[in-house]
Amino acid sequence: MLTPVKEILQIADQANTAVIGFNCIDYNQIYAMVHAAEEVKKPVICMLYPEHTALKNMTSPEIFAEIVKNAAKEVSVPVGLHMDHCQDIDYINRALKAGFSCVMYDGSMLPFEENIANTKKVADTAHALGAAVEAELGHVGLAETVSDQDNCDLYTQPDIAAQFVERSSCDALAVAIGSAHGFYKQTPHLDIKRLTEINAATSIPLVLHGGTGIPDDQLDQAFTHGINKFNVGTEFFKLYLDLHREYYLDKRSDSGIFDFSKYAQDELMKYLTNKLQLSKF
Repeated sequence: MLTPVKEILQIADQANTAVIGFNCIDYNQIYAMVHAAEEVKKPVICMLYPEHTALKNMTSPEIFAEIVKNAAKEVSVPVGLHMDHCQDIDYINRALKAGFSCVMYDGSMLPFEENIANTKKVADTAHALGAAVEAELGHVGLAETVSDQDNCDLYTQPDIAAQFVERSSCDALAVAIGSAHGFYKQTPHLDIKRLTEINAATSIPLVLHGGTGIPDDQLDQAFTHGINKFNVGTEFFKLYLDLHREYYLDKRSDSGIFDFSKYAQDELMKYLTNKLQLSKF
């Protein structure tokens, strides 16, 4: 059931947990995601990362949106459609017109005032269309650069977050508290104290990026201290790549390409039904 992301985040907030958002690139991942969510009876958010369209893995945000909309019709659980990290406002507007109910404007590397101004511009357009906006304050860097996750200068500051939320009109805020994108070279240690302070200083759902490799016990703490949306991409894509290798290189099937979708969807669902247990709905 296609559901506005803002409504899903409200459900998560009321349950004192986080909904998981998965980056997807094609029908197999989208199908597996919505049907895994249906199997475990938990809401889920399907996310498109703009760079993947640039790489031609997915033709356009318009086609991606239609695939998600149709897949969501097949299940009864809430399914959200979200545009992940994007700095291109024209591209964001395309996504909004295509039916994305939430878009992320990422101005985290811009000066504070410019980040606010651009986020506010996106929010004004999104709100007029009934959609929501996720922003980022602080900077969630790359896990391959260990200093990114350990550099407290890049972390979100609670008092600055309060100002940012009020002035930008964003509906959700991605925070930097010790996570990073990609595979970690060392175990991350989330700053739960800082998260608690940010949550107290703001009144909107908080988002945790860089979900691959964070220990479950830390995630449990984060979900009960303000995180209402949790992004997963790297490990989901790595699994999908491995499934291609297993199927084609190991010659598990004599049927060639025609049976791959069913094989991939079944294997992806095994991972997804387990991962979704992190959400305590």
